[in-house]
Amino acid sequence: MHQLKEAFRSLGRAYSPQEDRRLGGHLGAVVAFGAYTAAWGAAVRRRGTRPPDRHDPWDLPLTAAAVFRLSRLLAKGSVTSPLRAPFTRYESATGPAEVSESPRGGAVRSTVGELITCPFCLSVWLTATFTGARLLWPRATRTVTGGLSALALADALQLGYDCLLQKNAE
Repeated sequence: MHQLKEAFRSLGRAYSPQEDRRLGGHLGAVVAFGAYTAAWGAAVRRRGTRPPDRHDPWDLPLTAAAVFRLSRLLAKGSVTSPLRAPFTRYESATGPAEVSESPRGGAVRSTVGELITCPFCLSVWLTATFTGARLLWPRATRTVTGGLSALALADALQLGYDCLLQKNAE
């Protein structure tokens, strides 16, 4: 085991000699994601649910908008900062109701902090979640993705309105 750890550290130093990229933590996140998606697969299989032959045309844009909005809310929202606080350090406000934070702590803690402050990273997990949930509970999942999509559209309208007001003030 010691030799494996040392080989991995050596690989990390060769990969990024200028900075510590925490490859071990990232590998742990990949393994955790594999286990997470396998659990969804097992739940779907146990239930005997078969994937649809084709998707409803609205599923893709609704799910994409829902994943976008929920990942931003979880990763950047000022109101959700208490959920990230054990793993992050506040840096600054960055936009309407959003903050910038940096990961903190040891290997596992900082990897979690990196994951939960990255909307792109969370999008992968949320897409897996909505995909599995849609197979198990299609009506409830469509309700949730529809609501989150409406929120994403409302946010876009709020930001567009603010831009118009700023443009008129010039």
